[in-house]
Amino acid sequence: MERRNLALLCAGVLCFWLFALAVGTARGAGLRVAIGGTEPEPAVQADAPAVLTAAPTSSGLQLECRAAVLMEPETGRVLYEKAPDERMPIASITKLMTLLLTFEAIHGGKLTLDTEVPVSEHAYHMGGSQIWLEPGEHFTLDEMLRAICISSANDAAVAVAELVGGSEPMFVEQMNARAAELGMTNTTFKNACGLDTEGHLSTARDVATLSRYLMTTCPELLHYTGIWTDSLREGQTQLVNTNKLLRRYSGITGLKTGTTSGAGVCISASATRDGLTLIAVVLGSPSSADRFNSATTLLDYGFANYAAAPLPELPDRPLALAVKGSAEDSVPLDYAALPETILIEKGTASALRAELTLPETLEAPVERGQTVGKVSVFQADTLLNEYEIKAAADAPLLTFGGALELLWRCLIGG
Repeated sequence: MERRNLALLCAGVLCFWLFALAVGTARGAGLRVAIGGTEPEPAVQADAPAVLTAAPTSSGLQLECRAAVLMEPETGRVLYEKAPDERMPIASITKLMTLLLTFEAIHGGKLTLDTEVPVSEHAYHMGGSQIWLEPGEHFTLDEMLRAICISSANDAAVAVAELVGGSEPMFVEQMNARAAELGMTNTTFKNACGLDTEGHLSTARDVATLSRYLMTTCPELLHYTGIWTDSLREGQTQLVNTNKLLRRYSGITGLKTGTTSGAGVCISASATRDGLTLIAVVLGSPSSADRFNSATTLLDYGFANYAAAPLPELPDRPLALAVKGSAEDSVPLDYAALPETILIEKGTASALRAELTLPETLEAPVERGQTVGKVSVFQADTLLNEYEIKAAADAPLLTFGGALELLWRCLIGG
C-alpha cells in the first residue's frame, strides 16, 4: 500500500511538473532578476560585447603624425584619438594581420613552430626590408616569425603567407575576411607585407583593434616583438629590431613598425607599467624620430593619467545556480571573464563598486558556455564595463522519457 501511495504521489508530482514546464517554456522565462534585488533586468545576450568604449579624453597633445589612437586593450577604451577613422596606407603594420592568421593556424593545429617554410620565386622578389631569401631555401616557421617581428622582413612575410594560405592572393582574401570579422570596417588589404599598393588602406582605430585582438588571443607574439637582436643562418644574417623604443621606453613590449613612401613612418607600440597595458598607434609621421616621439607622448599621457585598479570585491559570488526543468539540480558558474584589474583615472579608485546580476534560477536547457549573468563595474554612478558570467556545465531539458526514468528511480528507491 505504501508503495502504491508513493507511486500515485510521484505521478501527481510528475503531471504537475510537466504542466509547469510547458507553461514556463511558453512564457520564455529567462534571466531577469539581479541578486538581492526585486526589479527585473534585461536578459543578457549570449553574444553581447564585453567591451564598453568611452569618449576619448581631450588632452591637447601635440603629435607629429596624420592619425593616432591610444587604447587600453583590456576594455578597448580609447583614451586619445586623432583622425582615427581616416583611411591611409599602414606599411608593415600590415604584418600584424599576417601574424594573426599564422598564430591562429598554429593554435588550430595546422602548423607548428618547427614547420618548414619553403621560399618561392614570388617571395624572393619582394622588395623593401628583407632577409634576402633564396628560392628553395627552407626555414622553420619560428625563424620566419623572428624575421618578420624583429626585422620586418617582407620576403619572410610573403613566404609565410603562401604557407598558410596556399598563395599570397588566397591569403589576402583570408586577411580581409578576418578584418571584417574583427570589425575593422575601414580596412582593405592587398598584400601580406604592407608594400604600397593602390587600395591597401586602414585606419588608426582599426590598427588598434587588430593590435588589441592579437595581444589578447596570441600573447606569444610579445615574445617575438620583444627581441632586440637575433640571427639566422647560423649567425650569418643579423636581425635588429626596427622598434627602437625597446631600448628607450620603460615597459615597452612591441608591437610593429612600418615605413613606406606612401604611408610615411608608422608604429603600433604596446607597453605595460604597474599592471596597466596601453597600445599607441601612430600613422603617417614625417620621420622615424617623430614616430617614436609621438608614441612616447601617447604612452606617457596614458600612464600619467590612468591606472589599473583591482576589481572591486563582489558582495556575493554563488558557485552554482539552480535549474528548473532538468535532471540536473544546478549548474556551476564560470567567472573566468572577470579581470584582476580595471582601468580608472588616477586617484579615483575609492569610487569603484561591482554589482553581480544573476537569475534566482535558470530554465532548462542550459548549455556550457551560455551567458547567464553579468558583473557590472561602476565608478560612482557611471558604468565602466560589464563582464559575462557563463554556465560551466550543461543542464539538458528533461524530456518525457527522462521524467519517466526519474519516476521509476523514485519507485525503486534509486
